Amino acid sequence: MALARLTESTVEALGLHLLIFLPLGGAVAVALLPAVWRNAIPKLALAVAAVVLALALALWPQVGSDRLTGESKYEWIAAGEWVQLGASGARALDRGVVIRYHVGLDAISAPLVLLTALLVLLSVACGFTSIRHRLREYYAWLLALAGGLTGVFAARDVLLFYIFFEFTLIPLYFIIGIWGGPQRRYAANKFFLYTFAGSVITFAGILYLALRGASLHESGIVDFDLVRLSTLQGLSATEQSLLFLALFCGFAVKVPFWPLHTWLPLAHTEAPTAGSVLLAGILLKLGTYGFLRFALPMVPAGAVDWAQVMGALAACGIIYGALCCWVQADVKRLVAYSSVSHLGFCMLGMFSLVPVGLSGSLLYMVNHGISTGALFLVVGMLYERYHTRQLEELGGLARQMPLLAFFLVLFVLSSIGLPGLNGFVSEFTVLLGAFQSPTLGPAYAAVAASGIVLGAIYMLSMTGKVLFGPLRCPRGTPDTRLLPQDLSFREIALLTPLAVLVVLLGIYPRLITDTLDPVLQAQILTRIGVAGAS
Repeated sequence: MALARLTESTVEALGLHLLIFLPLGGAVAVALLPAVWRNAIPKLALAVAAVVLALALALWPQVGSDRLTGESKYEWIAAGEWVQLGASGARALDRGVVIRYHVGLDAISAPLVLLTALLVLLSVACGFTSIRHRLREYYAWLLALAGGLTGVFAARDVLLFYIFFEFTLIPLYFIIGIWGGPQRRYAANKFFLYTFAGSVITFAGILYLALRGASLHESGIVDFDLVRLSTLQGLSATEQSLLFLALFCGFAVKVPFWPLHTWLPLAHTEAPTAGSVLLAGILLKLGTYGFLRFALPMVPAGAVDWAQVMGALAACGIIYGALCCWVQADVKRLVAYSSVSHLGFCMLGMFSLVPVGLSGSLLYMVNHGISTGALFLVVGMLYERYHTRQLEELGGLARQMPLLAFFLVLFVLSSIGLPGLNGFVSEFTVLLGAFQSPTLGPAYAAVAASGIVLGAIYMLSMTGKVLFGPLRCPRGTPDTRLLPQDLSFREIALLTPLAVLVVLLGIYPRLITDTLDPVLQAQILTRIGVAGAS
């Protein structure tokens, strides 16, 4: 029995290692392929992404609420070993700094890892017809980004998390800067500078927290272990409040949290379709995941102190993002601004600091990645046909492309929270959490609910303009008979898994919450309850 358990844990660990490093190895292999094998490059990238998704699916049933799946812990960097001389002679002391390669999945990180694997596969496949130059670099950067994203969610050492967190900037920077739109270089530079500047302040906070942890621990070791830093005792309220602000700087920019969001619409608009899908579906979740995984348990008193301010900023972001969407003439830019509004809901639920709100926040991360990633895929398919995203140049497409119209309507209804679809569950639990919250309350929930109404207005208005009304030709096409054809089999295959998840998670959200709620209670809510009581 013990041998069987050992073998099972070893297999799980191997699977998690492959989830992180197989895409990185695949990126190197793709980059080194000879140019004459041009046609094999997308196929190899797709094969690697498919294996990664299969591994993520295989690990998913093993995820529980009482242990880490695929946990591995190796000492990576250990420095500062010294010897103390005393009356009894020389004795070796513990090492001064320990950094570990420590990874594992729990109910908080596993859904995001599975979502990453799925969206990476779809992102690789969606570039088959749209990416025509520098194929090796493009697919290599996509696979490298996949490995970095999985490493972020799997890391159990805070410094290892930070390394993966910063690494993800590099692939996306090149994806936007090389294969993006006319303003791609400006968009890539703005994205990199905003997110890197905030991350440096967060890194300073992490270092301070580790050093304080060493001073509070009898061994004196500077240790970046997640559990150790999440259970520190002895930090003053002022320290926790300032540390929360340091963590805020890096994570809030990545969310992006209003008013630190200004890099997002341009980056989305200029990025190629795959870049937009991964940016909206996964990259933005690095910020919300950072708050949930690190800020709340590590500095709970700081989170409680700043909860009302965070709730107010979230409510402002919900309304601001919705109003910006209302006036957009570019479909892709509209969907980009909708992320500012939607992730305001995610942050509102998180800083309600009640069980239903935190559970709804993580559900919102997953469901937003599904619905918004799908919307960017649909917009990309439209752009490949029409070479425009302007609302005034699109119209009447439901008659010409009924399959595309079906998927667009489904994902729009998911985005606005139609009951029975995944978006409704997330929005309802977030609003309920804000309403029940002792730190927020009904006023915050009421403001957020008005954002739902505004979201329905701008999304349904966009849908009506694109799909209904008089049929419009693409610019320069004089004959409506030459209008583009409906979705191909490949495009239907790209959108179908996301459509299935929209319905499945709308009907059965317990697929995620059954294992999630006990972990949230043990790792976060207990710490917040103690901090609030004191």
